Amino acid sequence: MIEFALPWIFLALPLPFIVYWLPAKKNTEAAPLKMPTIIQGMSSSEHGNARKKTPLSLLISVWLLLVVSASQPQWLGEAINIPTQGREMMVAVDLSGSMQVEDMSLNGNSVNRLEMLKVLLGEFIDRRVGDRLGLILFGDDAYMQTPMTFDRKTVQQMLDETVLGLVGKQTAIGDAIALAVKRFDEKQESNRVLLLLTDGQNTAGKITPDQALELAVAKKVTIYSVGIGADVMIQRSLFGKRRVNPSSELDEDTLTQLAEQTGGKYFRARSSDDMSEIYNLLDQLEPVEQEQQQMRPLTALFYYPLSLALALTFFYILLLNAPKTLFSRKRKHNSASVVGGDHG
Repeated sequence: MIEFALPWIFLALPLPFIVYWLPAKKNTEAAPLKMPTIIQGMSSSEHGNARKKTPLSLLISVWLLLVVSASQPQWLGEAINIPTQGREMMVAVDLSGSMQVEDMSLNGNSVNRLEMLKVLLGEFIDRRVGDRLGLILFGDDAYMQTPMTFDRKTVQQMLDETVLGLVGKQTAIGDAIALAVKRFDEKQESNRVLLLLTDGQNTAGKITPDQALELAVAKKVTIYSVGIGADVMIQRSLFGKRRVNPSSELDEDTLTQLAEQTGGKYFRARSSDDMSEIYNLLDQLEPVEQEQQQMRPLTALFYYPLSLALALTFFYILLLNAPKTLFSRKRKHNSASVVGGDHG
């Protein structure tokens, strides 16, 4: 069906008739309306002939089409059911300074941890059809970047736009968990899953991981924690190469405790291949029943009446110019005949 976003625009339909029937001024010393150049170049007789040849219905049609276009007509499509089952998951991403360490490999290229996370987590988000996702960013503090939503493209866009140091250089793991628990507590029917991705240990925040764990257990929030970072990295210096452990600050004991005591699981992501295990596990989570929701797609139609109005206006201009052109040709023809007659 067709609906109009601005139906009140139709109140302007009688405006030309109101202007036409307004009493004209008796003082004709100054013209109230400056005629367009295209009409000024015509004689009064030519202009009168053109107006006689121009149907009034043409002008009325152009005005009607412009009003219809301005009212923003749109086609309301058939209702589409949104899945009534889905998962509700909050994703907490670490943006501390250590996420810039380039110890990850992606498609044969060496990248930092955040770049690897953006690509793989983006693929994971794209697969969450029918799920409600939220995005938390944490560094010195924890911030809700995207609330729970079915709009996976927005969540992925917000993830892609994150940069290192956006929320500080430290790691507030406890605050991130507490913020997720608070958001889950606002909705009763939820499977309350938190995906926690970090490469370090809690070094900031107002809430410790132990306090956050108590909140998560009390509110029945399941935590799946992921420790990011390679075990071995080759560093080059003036004295040659040496092997170092770039993940020496990763607190695996705390991440494991957070996951196990909430019924979740801890993962160790040493490379991009290790992240695939997370996909398989989260796909097996039992979905929760949700309220039936429908969506009706809207298609804009304003450009159809607008294009037709422009075409009719162009036709009207040609119609106004036609008498002038014919008159000029006729006058030239008569002049030529007179000259020819004199020579004769």
